[in-house]
Parts: sequence; structure tokens; C-alpha cells
Amino acid sequence: MTGPQRRWVLHLDMDAFYASVEQLTRPTLADRPVLVGGAGPRGVVAGASYQARVFGARSAMPMAQARRACPHATVLPPRFALYQAVSAVVMTVLGEAAPVLEPVSLDEAFLEPPQLAGASAAEVTAFGVALRAAVRERTGLPASVGAGSGKQLAKIASELAKPDGLRVVDPGEEHAVLDPLPVRALWGIGPVSAESLRRLGVTTIGQLAQMDAREVGGVLGSAVGAELHRLARGIDERPVAPRGAAKQVSAETTFDVDLTSMVDVHAAVARMAEAAHRRLLTSGRAARTITVKARNAEFSTTSRSETTAYPSTDLATLTAVAQRLARTAVGEGGVRLIGVSLSGLDESPPPALFEAVASADGWTAVAAGSEPPPPAVATEEPVGPLRPPGPEAPWRAGDDVAHPEHGHGWVQGAGHGRVTVRFETRATGPGAARTFAADDPDLTRADPMASWQPR
Repeated sequence: MTGPQRRWVLHLDMDAFYASVEQLTRPTLADRPVLVGGAGPRGVVAGASYQARVFGARSAMPMAQARRACPHATVLPPRFALYQAVSAVVMTVLGEAAPVLEPVSLDEAFLEPPQLAGASAAEVTAFGVALRAAVRERTGLPASVGAGSGKQLAKIASELAKPDGLRVVDPGEEHAVLDPLPVRALWGIGPVSAESLRRLGVTTIGQLAQMDAREVGGVLGSAVGAELHRLARGIDERPVAPRGAAKQVSAETTFDVDLTSMVDVHAAVARMAEAAHRRLLTSGRAARTITVKARNAEFSTTSRSETTAYPSTDLATLTAVAQRLARTAVGEGGVRLIGVSLSGLDESPPPALFEAVASADGWTAVAAGSEPPPPAVATEEPVGPLRPPGPEAPWRAGDDVAHPEHGHGWVQGAGHGRVTVRFETRATGPGAARTFAADDPDLTRADPMASWQPR
């Protein structure tokens, strides 16, 4: 009898996806640091190019902090309609390579091609090379691919392959790859679990794998501990399967010592809101409903929720609402658990592009970097592709522009009645910049998709 066929799971991750799309469609930025996100005082980085990451900028960081770290970066508002279109092409390529696909977000997915069952590492490598080439041919963008015996190893391998690389982890080298990595590299181990393990002297995956399973369960909980112990030993039998979009993102933590002051509760809520916010940005959506859950020393659980008028991805806003809810969710006595969940998820508003400000009717969506509207004036209606600029919708950096003579371009800067446009697309390569009067009738707003078309 022969043993079971070797399983191969692949994980494809687009490299610095949002920033890479901007660099592809705006070729002058190809080798320059780029930050994608809200440019206002409360804006958040939705994506950072590798050239910006060198200086410490990263996704989910406050834009002001990222700009201090990399002051020479070009800051652009997100163009989520374009990112979603590119993502659809990537997923089509992956779907052609494998009948079952598990998207994780706009820019990453797992697949388990049946033709690779029992394949050698060399055969998997050839498959990965062809897959990356197909993605680049169809989108113009780089992608990193990792392959291993399960989803955990494939994900770790793709991280090791970045940027624009391929890493295949053969079964014989699994422990050599896993063991030196920090425990935080495993799914399910957050800051609290990592700290609990650190107090036991366990900081690497290899050290976790060597622990007794009962001891791991005692530290991390029986069910979660058992699963993490298996993953640490390279055992990952979770299937690659399609899944619907999550209805909510959340984070919660149980404290070793009950919290007894509202200052500590608010600090914990802020940490949980930040963790949930990172998952929100990864999903490419915005949230309307914030829920806070608090459990006291007697294991009594109380939840409080609030639904805002418009979806938001602004961390400061979401945190403020959560902290306000915590005041009524926390009762007498100590708090042993705090959780924050974000739901009512909407894919329409681009993350980090809208900020929330208080208005007479509640929370109103405002384009990042713009002035808040008067109370009770909604600003959620998008600007049409051919709507001329004016006092209500002035040109801003990053806007797509069309000109009857010069073609498609993007706004590099605007102010004092002038606007500077660089005319270039993926197809044209780096182009020239020209300055016009802001009200020049030949300048119209353009469809971002035109910047991505190869010809």
C-alpha cells in the first residue's frame, strides 16, 4: 500500500497592492515612495510602497506619522474601484489555475491545485513561476507566492518570498523554516498570548512546538492551544475552501488581572479597536456599527452597540465611539474581558479616504483632507466622472484627469487657481507635467480605469 499523496497549498499575495497599482498606472512614481490613504489630520495609511516602508511607513499607521517618517513620499487618495477591478483579474487567473479558491482579501488568496497532489518541490516551483507570470501578464503587477503542506506554511512562505518572489517549503525543511520564527507568526497568537508564552520563556515557534500539549492548553486555552500546538509542529489540515465575506471583524482579550479603573478600560478598548481596525483595512471595507463587549469578574457579559449614519474606516472615530460605549457596558466590579467588533461592513466607501466628523445629525462622511461640510449637509455622493471642478469639488492631488489633447493624467498639485497635471498611464510610461487654470474647460474628471488599460 502507498501512503497518502503529498498535499500542496499555495498562497499568493500581491506585493504592496494599493501602492503598486498607483506606481503602475502613474509611472513617474515607479521607484518612489508612495503612501495611499487619507491626507487629512486623522487619515490612515491604506497602503505603502516598499520604497516608503524602508523609512518605517506601513499600512494602518496614522498618515501624519507615516509622513513624518517619510516626508518625501507622494500621498495619494485610494482608488478602490480600480483596486477591485485589478483584484477581480487576479482572482480570475487563480481560478483558472485551481478549481477551488479561498480569497482572504482583495490582494491575497489560497489555492490547492489538484494537479499538484503528490508533486515534487520542483514541479510546484514550476507551477508557481507560471502562476506569477500569468498574474503579471494580465495585470502588470508583481506577486509573491508561497507553497507548503498547509495554509500556515504557504502564508509564511509567501511572506518570506516578498517582494516579487517564490518560496516552496519542502516537507523536509518545514521545521528549519518554522522553528526560528517568532510565535506571533502563527495565526491566532496576538500580543496577549505572545506575552503569556514569553513569561514561560517561549518566544519562537520551535519552542512552542517542544512544549507539552497540556501545558500549551493551560496557557492558551484547550481548544485554541491544541490547534496552535499542531500548527507549530507543521500540522495543518485545514481545507482550502471558498468563503463568504465576513459579516464583522473583531478583537477581544481576557486580562490576567481584572481592570478596575476606567482609564485602563479605555486603554484596552483602544487596543482592541486598533486590532479590529487592522482587519477592517485588510478586508477593504468600512464599518457602520461598533459594538463593545465587557465581561465582569462574575462572568456576566454586557454589550453596547452604536450604528453611525455612514460607514467609516477612521481609527480615531471608531475608537472614540467604542470608548463611549464602554462607559455604559462596564458595570460594577472588575472587568475581566473587553472586546470590540466592527460590523455593518460596506465595500463602497474607500478605506482611509473618508473621515467622520460630528454633525447635527450624527456622523457624516467627509472626504479626507477636505473641509467638513456645514451641519446636516451630506457629502457621501461621489463626484461623477465628467463633473467639472468647482468650489464644491476642487481639484486635489491624485484626481484622474482627461484632456482632449494630452490624454489621461493625474493631479500632482492644485491651489491658488492653478492645477498641475502629469499626463501618463500604464500604457504611455512616464509623462510630462503641465499647469493649467483650475477652471480650464478642457480639464474634466476621468475614469481611473483608463490609467490601467495596457493600450
